[in-house]
Amino acid sequence: QGQLVESGGGLVQPGDSLRLTCAASGLTLSNFVTGWFRQVPGAERELVAGISRIGTITRYADSVSGRFSISRDNAKNTVYLQMNSLNTEDTAAYYCAAAEVATAYYAARVRSEYKYWGQGTQVTVEG
Repeated sequence: QGQLVESGGGLVQPGDSLRLTCAASGLTLSNFVTGWFRQVPGAERELVAGISRIGTITRYADSVSGRFSISRDNAKNTVYLQMNSLNTEDTAAYYCAAAEVATAYYAARVRSEYKYWGQGTQVTVEG
């Protein structure tokens, strides 16, 4: 049974940086489009960043473009989210998710295709 485990969240101040890590077990992450989603109470989970199977294509929400960077190391079965210049609006629970795809040309899929989800890691930005 495949599993995703996030780590790296925490409490930081505006302008700080954090790096989130998503480690996969029981599945070969290179077969999956992988994304980072975030959710605040009362709102829907939104895609923040996505990356294609071999990492050549990435996609970002407008709100994080230029500040966040998604990357992957398939040899380590791991995906990362580097978050810079954090602000209070980035406060949320962050989730890693994976959608199995046959090609390397997608950086994101419709949400229903993400069959594997991590438990989430909380990021809180307070000044």
